[in-house]
Amino acid sequence: MKFRQNPGRSTAGKVYLVGAGPGAPDLLTVRAAEILRRATIVFHDALVHPDVLALAARAERIAVGKRCGRFATAQQFINKRLVDAARKHAVVVRLKGGDPMLFGRAQEELAALDSARIPYEVVPGVTAALAAAAEAGVSLTQRGVARSVAFVTPRVGEGQAPSDWARTVAAADTAVIYMGAGQAAQVTAALLAAGVRPDMPVLVMENATLPQTRRFALTLQGLPGIAQIGIEGPTLILLGQAFALASAWPLEHAPGNLAIAQHAALC
Repeated sequence: MKFRQNPGRSTAGKVYLVGAGPGAPDLLTVRAAEILRRATIVFHDALVHPDVLALAARAERIAVGKRCGRFATAQQFINKRLVDAARKHAVVVRLKGGDPMLFGRAQEELAALDSARIPYEVVPGVTAALAAAAEAGVSLTQRGVARSVAFVTPRVGEGQAPSDWARTVAAADTAVIYMGAGQAAQVTAALLAAGVRPDMPVLVMENATLPQTRRFALTLQGLPGIAQIGIEGPTLILLGQAFALASAWPLEHAPGNLAIAQHAALC
């Protein structure tokens, strides 16, 4: 999907913002795989599967990922490296988990490339919400149940004003919350305050599409209990009546006790 060919450019290089998909390497698009094979330098997120990176056999590979609570490369530094690389390399790839245009800071990178008059192309990827719904066997939209879907995140950048994400969730039939599992208690409080029912069905999915995936069925009022299950991988919170019959293990949270049913297929 071509977005910009800048006239008057002084570089032979082009930057590709490529979606690596939700995790499983065989969910990468054919277009993305072809570009990775041609790449001479790749700047990649922390959670990109090693088998996806292996496709860029000719390229220098540089990790610039961001993960909560861990060292992260500053966005302005990434922007500069992309511009500098395009002046030295013919095919520069910025490889992002999921889809570049959804919670991937893509607009900041595109703005930097525009400012430097460097051509670019965005290659879409499968975003985690769609992969999680497919894996759970639950359609995000269902006749008579769900006619609207919201993708939101409670996270905001440093110095940015908070968003009204909770009211967006409350107004939608189905919602998928990205980067919210680490703030489960705060997410629950915000949604309850926005008018979401305490018994609203919730599906929590960790490591969607990967062998170590886990998923738990619960309700909104029980969502804070996921803080005790030791989540380490990328996790989505899927919420709405559509998930009432989702196939997953229950998360039982009683005072002073947390019992978690686990199964080899989910761990």
